[in-house]
Amino acid sequence: MARIILGVTGSVAALRTPTLRAALRADGHAVRVVATEAALKFFDPADLGPPDEDDALRLGGPLYRDADEWAFDRWRRDDPVLHIELRRWADLLVVAPIDANTLGKFALGLSDNCLTCLFRAWEFSRPVVLAPAMNTLMWDSPVTRRHLRLLLEDRGDGGPPGPWTLDEATAVFDRHAPGLSLVAPISKRLACGDVGAGGMAEVPEVVSAARSALGRVGRPGAID
Repeated sequence: MARIILGVTGSVAALRTPTLRAALRADGHAVRVVATEAALKFFDPADLGPPDEDDALRLGGPLYRDADEWAFDRWRRDDPVLHIELRRWADLLVVAPIDANTLGKFALGLSDNCLTCLFRAWEFSRPVVLAPAMNTLMWDSPVTRRHLRLLLEDRGDGGPPGPWTLDEATAVFDRHAPGLSLVAPISKRLACGDVGAGGMAEVPEVVSAARSALGRVGRPGAID
């Protein structure tokens, strides 16, 4: 069993957060959810179920939000820093869905909430899985390719020398940044009414990607 942080951002696909957490737990993992404030517009934290038994950071449910990072009146030396404590705990970071805004923040190194601070502070000997979800034109934008290339430069070998398409993105990440997996969005009728690529991959596919990512690194620090 491994320890997984499930990052959730402001996409309609965040509706599936309770289902995805349940599926990861059914696969044998301890799962804490780190959600942006926008993500909380799409699911009820009460639907996440109870925290895992080893969750000693808090007495409530398994959800961590930006307010928890600042849940003190005045910081004192040696007080825990939430995103660092979460990083130390986790074997794997899964961000599903990752919206266009957070993808851009990850690529540019911006860290203005708990989740982006966690990614910026992540120890990249431990794997990361990203499952994008956004409008089709947002996904097809050249900005998306630029941000993906930046991630490949920072966390891989820079990617292939020639051009590649978004249809090839998952394979490109597998070859050139094995510690950073991309679960490409699927084509469907989106919540906005547009039809095309941009829907988050189905829950079993995300769980499978998490399983594969852990297998590639031998589950460092996994729970016995």
